[in-house]
Amino acid sequence: MTETPTSKVKIPRRNLLLGVGGGVVLAAAAGGAGYAIGHSGDAEPTQPAADPVAAQPKYRSRPDLRTLPDVTITVPANATAPGYIFLTPASGAGLWGPLIVDDKGSPVWFRKVPDPATVAIDFKVQQYRNKPVLTWWEGTIGGTGGQGVGQGEFVIADENYREITRVRAAGTEQADQHDFVITPRNTALFWVYDPIPMDLTAMGGPADGVLHDGVIQEIDIATGKRLFEWRARDHVDLDESHAPLPQGDSAHLPWDYFHPNSVGLDADGHLIISARHTWTCYKINKETGEVIWRLGGKKSTFIIDEQTRFSWQHDFRRRRDGSYGMFDNGAGVTKERPYSRGLILKLDEAAKTATFVREFVHPDKISAPTQGSFRELADGGNFIGWGQMPHFTEFTADGKVRLNGHLPLDNQSYRAYKAEWAGAPLDQPALGLSVENGGVTVSVSWNGNTKVAKWRARSGSQPKALTATTAEVARTGFETRLTIQGTPEYVVADALDTNGKVLGTSSAIPVRV
Repeated sequence: MTETPTSKVKIPRRNLLLGVGGGVVLAAAAGGAGYAIGHSGDAEPTQPAADPVAAQPKYRSRPDLRTLPDVTITVPANATAPGYIFLTPASGAGLWGPLIVDDKGSPVWFRKVPDPATVAIDFKVQQYRNKPVLTWWEGTIGGTGGQGVGQGEFVIADENYREITRVRAAGTEQADQHDFVITPRNTALFWVYDPIPMDLTAMGGPADGVLHDGVIQEIDIATGKRLFEWRARDHVDLDESHAPLPQGDSAHLPWDYFHPNSVGLDADGHLIISARHTWTCYKINKETGEVIWRLGGKKSTFIIDEQTRFSWQHDFRRRRDGSYGMFDNGAGVTKERPYSRGLILKLDEAAKTATFVREFVHPDKISAPTQGSFRELADGGNFIGWGQMPHFTEFTADGKVRLNGHLPLDNQSYRAYKAEWAGAPLDQPALGLSVENGGVTVSVSWNGNTKVAKWRARSGSQPKALTATTAEVARTGFETRLTIQGTPEYVVADALDTNGKVLGTSSAIPVRV
């Protein structure tokens, strides 16, 4: 894998990540595939089956986004942390891809994942070479024993939504979707699910069984070179698992005994990971690969009381104050708690104790059997994505809800994040026109631009002589509509920032009656 600085090469059109279509879109309904999906037991989506349903365009300027799901805000933003919300919606009738929305639930940027049959997972802002970038996973998801296992690769895109590079696993296997962490030394940490032959008779399985081994890889992003690899089977015994073996006709399918779903760096540079099927979080020596400690599960290094006990968890992270946080599903193959939660705890490595600090619970006390995320915000607040349940919630540091919302109830998003982002797409604003009631309705949008404050429409009789400002309004969401009285020959739209500076201009579109 090679990496080419985007400032030194012409970016092919296929690498401009600006959504389907892009540029100018006339006011007309357009085709475009919608998808129906199935889910494997970890409820991460399997793969879409093409079954488009005809519909009127949601956005006249972007009719290709007609099935983009609506995001509903049930608790309006109240003194929230700055930033946008990052989602990967998955449903039976929507476009698959990374989605950014604002605190009102209005789309800011969307990109449809390329066909055939690929999905997007774990969309977030990270730092690469000291610059903010967008990262997400693309691939297909299947699974055995009801668990979602991914085969794909990671995308890194810059502020212009241009693809910088793709990160792939070293060897014959493909990268799993569960996590992707860019380290301060510009390497990437992620998981690979590797099926290996294994005699499982001691566990009640077949002698010629197959085990899904959890493999951490650290890859140098610029060169693709593998720098580090760790295998769960070398350090974690099979009897730590809470996952049932595949039975009957499925007995020879891989047993997902470990199911890793997060990896990260502790303050001392060693690795911390979460394994859903052992109900355990591990700290791993980055040099030797040895397990330094186990938190939770059957062989916990720490004494854990009932209030702190967790199960089927996701997204284990070190927090700024030295505590640890995770998304405690409390449900999976079995249900151990009545509701899921964001959990903060402190570890005393000398006394070998884990102490409860605080939990964060959805107002409706929802239970998410799969997926989910729990992250600390820059201002001390916390943000939860409720995984299989299509909700997200922003909390104050002491647990008060200051923003709550959800995707359509037939959707889900593996994780949900909130982060600051400044996007500057390289295409033009998109424009749609509709002649009605003796005037022209101008619908305009610019997928991904975060600086637009106002829109201005100009009209005239010639494409290069549109000097008359006929309407100017504040941006009202992903798409803003302006009205021009009468029927001019041509219309163009300017995107303006808060100071009235022109950020970009659409192509001139003829008005057709």
